[in-house]
Amino acid sequence: MSHDRSNLSHPEARRRLLLGVLALSPLAAAPLLGGCTTTPPLSPIPPTESTQPAAAALLAESAAAHGLSAWRRVRDLSFSCRGEWRTLVDRLQPELADARFRVSSEERLMPAEGLIAQIHTGPGGHKHVLRRQGRGERDTGSVEVAYNSLNTRDAALLQASALAADSSRLGLLGPLALVDGAHTLRLAGLEQVGEHACERLMVRLSPGLGLSPVDQLVLCIDRRTRLMRRVRFTIDGLASARGTLLELDTRDFQNIHGIEWPTRFHERMRRPVPHLPVRDWQLTGLDINRGMKAEDLGGGRFSGMARGAARALPGAATPTT
Repeated sequence: MSHDRSNLSHPEARRRLLLGVLALSPLAAAPLLGGCTTTPPLSPIPPTESTQPAAAALLAESAAAHGLSAWRRVRDLSFSCRGEWRTLVDRLQPELADARFRVSSEERLMPAEGLIAQIHTGPGGHKHVLRRQGRGERDTGSVEVAYNSLNTRDAALLQASALAADSSRLGLLGPLALVDGAHTLRLAGLEQVGEHACERLMVRLSPGLGLSPVDQLVLCIDRRTRLMRRVRFTIDGLASARGTLLELDTRDFQNIHGIEWPTRFHERMRRPVPHLPVRDWQLTGLDINRGMKAEDLGGGRFSGMARGAARALPGAATPTT
C-alpha cells in the first residue's frame, strides 16, 4: 500500500497522526500517562441553564479566601514566570506551546481596563502579546502579537496567544478572575486533589478563554480553606485544539499584598490523551500598583512604569528577559 508522504509535512496532519499513535499504542504512551487514564466528567452547562445559588455562594467564598477585598485595590499587576514544556506537547499543539519563545515571561495586568500584556523569552528571541479582553457576553476581545518586533497576522498564532494570555490569568487568579463575570455556575460533586478534599464548581464561561465565544471550566475548591487547588478547562479558542481538555494544579500559596497567590503549577492534558504532562511552571516575581498606563503595554515592548522585572519572590529564580 502506498502513502502520500507530502500530507505529513502539514502540522495538523502530524498532530492527528501522533494523537492516533498514542490512542492505538497504550504501551508506547504508558510512560507518559502515569497509569490512570480516566478522564473526569465534564458535562457542558447549556446556555438555557441558570446559576445555582449554592454555586454562586461557593465562588464568592473562594474569591474571599483568595483575597477579594485586597484584589479590589489592585490597579495594575506585574508578575514573572518561568516554565518547562514537556514531551510531545510542542508537536501536538505547536502554536499553543510556542516553545522557542515561551520559556520565561514578564506579564502585566490592568484589571479595570481588561488588558493583559506579556513578553515571552526563549531561544527564538522575544514575543510580545497585547490582549484586550472583551466587554460583554458576545465580545471576545482582541489580541496583537509581535515576534522580535515583527507583527504577525497568522490566525492560529493569534488564537493561541489570546488563549495563553487568558489561561495564565485564570491560573494565577483563580476565582478572582471570575467573580465579576456573568457566568453560569453549578455544583458538581467532590474531588480529591492530592491531600485536599475539594468541591467541584462548574462554570459556563461566555465569552470563553481567548477568542472562543464559550468554554467550560471546573474549579476544585478546597472544602477547608476555600482555595482553588485545580482548574480544568476547554480550549475551544484555538481551532486545532477544539475538544481538548486541560487541567492545571496550583500549589505553594504565598500571601502577598493580602492576596493568596499560587506559586507553582503543573498542567496536564485530560482529553484527548489522558494525563499527558504539558507544562510545569512557577511564579518567580510579583508586585502591584506601579502606576502604569495602558500605553505602557503596547508597541511591542514595555515602557514607562511597565518596564523593569517584577519584584523577585524569595527563593525563586529570576527569569531572563
